[in-house]
Amino acid sequence: MRQLRVLLKAAWLWAWALRLASSNDEGDALYSVRMSLVDPNNTLRSWDQTMVTPCSWSYVDCVDDSVIRVNLGVQGLSGILDPSIGELKNLQFLAMQNNFITGPLPDSLGRLARLQSLDLYQNNFTGAIPSSLGGLVELKFLRLFNNSLSGGIPSSLENITSLQVLDVGFNNLSGRVPVGIKVEQFRGLGNPFLCGAITGNPCPGDPFILPSSSTGSSDSKKKVLGGVVACVVLVAALALYLVYYKQQRSKRKEKFFDVPAEDDPEMVPLGQLRKFSFWELQVATDNFSSKNIVGQGGFGKVYKGCLSDGTTVAVKRLKEDHSPEGEHAFQTEVEMISNAVHRNLLRLQGFCTTPSERILVYPYMPNGSVASRLRASTPRDSKGAPGLGWSTRKRIALGAARGLSYLHDHCDPKIIHRDVKAANVLLDEEYEAVVGDFGLAKLINYKDTHVTTAVRGTAGHIAPEYLSTGKSSEKTDVYGYGIMLLELITGQRAFDFQRLANDDDLMLLDWVKRLQHEKKLEQLVDAELKRSYNAREVEEVIQVALLCTQASPSDRPKMSEVVHMLEGDGLAERWEQWEKLELVRQRELALGPICNFEWVEDSTVNMEAVELSGGR
Repeated sequence: MRQLRVLLKAAWLWAWALRLASSNDEGDALYSVRMSLVDPNNTLRSWDQTMVTPCSWSYVDCVDDSVIRVNLGVQGLSGILDPSIGELKNLQFLAMQNNFITGPLPDSLGRLARLQSLDLYQNNFTGAIPSSLGGLVELKFLRLFNNSLSGGIPSSLENITSLQVLDVGFNNLSGRVPVGIKVEQFRGLGNPFLCGAITGNPCPGDPFILPSSSTGSSDSKKKVLGGVVACVVLVAALALYLVYYKQQRSKRKEKFFDVPAEDDPEMVPLGQLRKFSFWELQVATDNFSSKNIVGQGGFGKVYKGCLSDGTTVAVKRLKEDHSPEGEHAFQTEVEMISNAVHRNLLRLQGFCTTPSERILVYPYMPNGSVASRLRASTPRDSKGAPGLGWSTRKRIALGAARGLSYLHDHCDPKIIHRDVKAANVLLDEEYEAVVGDFGLAKLINYKDTHVTTAVRGTAGHIAPEYLSTGKSSEKTDVYGYGIMLLELITGQRAFDFQRLANDDDLMLLDWVKRLQHEKKLEQLVDAELKRSYNAREVEEVIQVALLCTQASPSDRPKMSEVVHMLEGDGLAERWEQWEKLELVRQRELALGPICNFEWVEDSTVNMEAVELSGGR
């Protein structure tokens, strides 16, 4: 019996030694990955090669002492991805999105046989997509968008039968997408030379192209045309069925965000966001101490928190009443922000759900919001220089415009924010603009021109057509952005009773219009700038703001056009057209009241007739 015990103990020690050896192999591989990356924030300081196992390292998760998840998204990393990543034989989730990593995708990725999710989007990877990825037979999510990849999509991906999402948008890919690739969601927008049935962009020589020649009988042409019509009807019917199916399934799933197991086939794909425990966020915020509150709005409070790995985060805790409106806000933010990825948009890091809590976790913005910096008596940056000097304000204006343009033109479906203002434009360490707070946003389809809802927003920022009709569109955001530009230039609030005390206009827009008409632009500029600004540039930004805040939404530019104008392209022509139109309006006003108008010029109209939502 004693000999049997000795043998069993020896066998156990041997198995344990093998497990430690495996852990050491994985640790060596991850350490090689670390050494190939440039880590300016010392994010990977806990990746110590002398440790027995990497399972205690930050951003590494293990099961049975085997690495199953590496999550290095949004860490400011650059350098290259070392091929040793392929040594993590049990890895299931690899996320390195929103960094600055360059070089090719290593072929060794194809050795990660258990990988389910590969997120390498929003980097600077180059070269071809490795054909070895076809060996990832358990892969569900492959997201490589917003890189500089070239060549074609390898036919080896036809071997992956579990693929749910394939997103390769905004690269330099070309050629036909292999017809045998089976995927629930394919996104290839931004690759103009990518073609094939799955892209909606036919390749040369594809069938169902009507002949341009006059030869051939009319009957054959009718047959071809009839076939095309039949296909269109079939596709439309299938699309309607899918929409109906999704609606019915969503109704059945009452606990939409109750954190299902990761292998649950009904799990909503949220970009592999981190799922925090409530206890973890309690510790991070000192039990949600009031001293850690950095902001609050209509749906809850925002706390500054410090995670166990030293990362500083902003924790948004929704109100405890869990009204349908609050629940809708939570689902809207999680769904939309997890899919909207841009350097000028606030990136959601994770979330937490319990039977009584709904919490969102974001990167912490150390310089607060544009509004808070404008209100500060001595707004200074980390180097002691004025934090909101004129050059910084110009950069903020351009960054916010780029973020909104991405929401309008590059999200599918497009996103309208509905509460664009200085308080919702945050500032990172370098005073780069980051548009945040999507709680009031609405998803709209490309074919929709507007969405009708209960009016919500902030007084002074609401477009007149939205205030009077409840119809919001992307031009509603353009109006709010124009008001934010005026806040940036003047340092004043959009709606301020203090101006009435000085016999000025209650609304910032009306005050600016009056001074602009009187050619008194120098009185508009924030006194904090102390005349340290370029007068011509200030005048140009005011022109952009007034173009964005025209009464009729059809007259306002798109956000993509705003970006071009701020970059110096097309403003002069657009402004000249505006001046001509204003001249006509002035003449009409001089002749008497105008009938049959659609939009009211005075932005104070109906202000008391609508109950607005609380501060955000």
